[in-house]
Amino acid sequence: MDALAQYLPSSPGWLPKWQLIVAAMAVFNGVQNFVTLKLTRRIYNNVPSQSVTGLQARTFAIWTLTSAVVRGYAAYHIHEKVIYDMAIATYVLAFAHFSTELLIFRTAKINPGVLSPVIIACSFPCYLLNPAQLIRCFSFFVDLDASAVRLLRQSLSSKIDLLSLYLCYLI
Repeated sequence: MDALAQYLPSSPGWLPKWQLIVAAMAVFNGVQNFVTLKLTRRIYNNVPSQSVTGLQARTFAIWTLTSAVVRGYAAYHIHEKVIYDMAIATYVLAFAHFSTELLIFRTAKINPGVLSPVIIACSFPCYLLNPAQLIRCFSFFVDLDASAVRLLRQSLSSKIDLLSLYLCYLI
């Protein structure tokens, strides 16, 4: 077990480990999208199954693998503002995708196949609604020092702008 621990993120708290877990799940999902359409059809379950094509699944796989790379890198560099912002952006984009597929395009219905990515995708954007809650959340998961709190506060204005753009997109 100690041999495996050396490969885990060294930052304290659960947030870096959570990022790594989500990245690993994204790698699995990306690979399965190259291999089969079965799980992808579970997500887009409100359209005829032939509507979910191999091309769509492979495109989804590349997006998911790109998110995995960003989130995996963020797991090891959680206190770097640019990396943190990129990781947040992957969650916002995923949340935008899944919420529009559920609520606007209606290609998906709530079921276990779609509920899991929706929960993962909204885990960070939900905290963007309340910046104080975001800082409290990170303080719980990661032992934030003064410079990390400063970076977090600096990045909040751009995240509020990102969130407002997303809300405008939904409306």
